Amino acid sequence: MPARIYQPTRNAMQSGKAKTKNWVLEFEAEAPRETDPLMGWTSSGDMKQQLKLTFATREEAENYARRKGHAYQVIEPKKPSAKSKSYSDNFRWGRTDNWTH
Repeated sequence: MPARIYQPTRNAMQSGKAKTKNWVLEFEAEAPRETDPLMGWTSSGDMKQQLKLTFATREEAENYARRKGHAYQVIEPKKPSAKSKSYSDNFRWGRTDNWTH
């Protein structure tokens, strides 16, 4: 069962970059989840898919996976491009879309 090492992205409700600097090691599911016939809940006997380990650096996460003998895959983070914005651009001459109140 391979492990994934990645940096989490911020969710849609975040404006800051909190909790996005750490690296996370997660295990892939070995078996699909099953539906309990009595209650209808989904469950699995695989306990490793519940683990989510966080590390300060990528090297620490890779060293942990190597030391424990886990196969792993590193997913590189995509850096967002900086977009320059100016408040005065809302009122400039020749603006392509209409300004509304």
